[in-house]
Amino acid sequence: TSWEAVEDAGIDPTSLQGQQVGVFAGTNGPHYEPLLRNTAEDLEGYVGTGNAASIMSGRVSYTLGLEGPAVTVDTACSSSLVALHLAVQALRKGECGLALAGGVTVMSTPTTFVEFSRQRGLAEDGRSKAFAASADGFGPAEGVGMLLVERLSDARRNGHRVLAVVRGSAVNQDGASNGLTAPNGPSQQRVIRRALADARLTTADVDVVEAHGTGTRLGDPIEAQALIATYGQGRDTEQPLLLGSLKSNIGHTQAAAGVSGIIKMVQAMRHGVLPKTLHVEKPSDQIDWSAGTVELLTEAMDWPRKQEGGLRRAAVSSFGISGTNAHVVLEEAPVDEDAPADEPSVGGVVPWLVSAKTPAALDAQIGRLAAFASQGRTDADPGAVARVLAGGRAQFEHRAVALGTGQDDLAAALAAPEGLVRGVTSGVGRVAFVFPGQGTQWAGMGAELLDVSKEFAAAMAECEAALSPYVDWSLEAVVRQAPGAPTLERVDVVQPVTFAVMVSLARVWQHHGVTPQAVVGHSQG
Repeated sequence: TSWEAVEDAGIDPTSLQGQQVGVFAGTNGPHYEPLLRNTAEDLEGYVGTGNAASIMSGRVSYTLGLEGPAVTVDTACSSSLVALHLAVQALRKGECGLALAGGVTVMSTPTTFVEFSRQRGLAEDGRSKAFAASADGFGPAEGVGMLLVERLSDARRNGHRVLAVVRGSAVNQDGASNGLTAPNGPSQQRVIRRALADARLTTADVDVVEAHGTGTRLGDPIEAQALIATYGQGRDTEQPLLLGSLKSNIGHTQAAAGVSGIIKMVQAMRHGVLPKTLHVEKPSDQIDWSAGTVELLTEAMDWPRKQEGGLRRAAVSSFGISGTNAHVVLEEAPVDEDAPADEPSVGGVVPWLVSAKTPAALDAQIGRLAAFASQGRTDADPGAVARVLAGGRAQFEHRAVALGTGQDDLAAALAAPEGLVRGVTSGVGRVAFVFPGQGTQWAGMGAELLDVSKEFAAAMAECEAALSPYVDWSLEAVVRQAPGAPTLERVDVVQPVTFAVMVSLARVWQHHGVTPQAVVGHSQG
């Protein structure tokens, strides 16, 4: 999952080796070890590294070669949100430049079900009915989620896509409350206010809260009253705080619950739609809903911005049975006014590259890319996809390339074996750009690229500007074979024109994600 999170950001995971990248992983404890202890005679020395919580984050760092902090967090149900809080702090302090943050829960034994059934904490039908009058406990679920976090200024400088901004976060503890596992309403209020202070926002600035919302008779009323006492006060009655819980949709993923809520809210911001909370036929009568301006999201609804140029904001809560509370304030990704416009590719053949470690894995990769291409998505620019596949994915030995001028061509090439160029490399080596000299030219070379590739045209324009003080002819005119322009038969023309075309072609390859380790130039005369 960490690998996929890095690739989703358009970064080749193998390129992070040796870099200060942190890993902050939430867990609720190992479940496999009791199973293994029953077969002690078969153990081969891997129980420790296979079950120690510390190894969970350490193994990710080891596998990817990451040299930033590696920390495994266990605060029960708030683990992954606490992990995100720690990752943000590490980035702010400069302890790492990138950080993976999230959590995972795998229930390999029935222990969770047995334990919580004894506490009368499980829903009879296995469904979490958050803030509903019919709430009778939670439905346990497995889950995993990882986020890749970077300082906003670095993300912009590095050209990384920003999905959302962590505006502020806070962590605290219930302390001595009315029971070890019982929530503490005043502590929840305090962690909310601290997160808002860290974000330098007021309660009125937040549109929606993704609640912990497990669906228990004890926890839901305490949490709702804390939200009403904070976010629900002093709000415009026309803009109530909206309240929902993903646990009604997928169950309580425990150590992955916080990161699941983050992913839900990030996607809601990007799509401008708030999902409905399920199983709420009637709001809980154990909550005084009239005490503040708070409204349950019992139906999906559009999420408009409050004002022109405003940003959507959401908060996510996660409270652990350990008593550790976490609250994170998210903000919609701001528009970077200085970023160059992401114009779609204009014509021309583009390559879609896939690679894998085995032929079977390569076939599976081709199948996934073919399914993506066949969706007919209008927001998928073939050139942009080509750049990510070439520069934002690890390149393995078994490779295939589909060529096409548009998404339909590429989908057809991926669907038919004969439409692909396949091969096996002898090893993942370095890339060299070799510029051939005189003798490789032909009339009209590069003329089409001038029209279909802005990167090629820009590089040729730079070469034109550099050449103009020394020649009495136009580089573009020669390439386009314009009337009156000299031909490539003249040695004083063919040499600089060939050089300019090669340099501009290299610029095109670099734009599509090919990074050379060496550039070899060859010139005669």
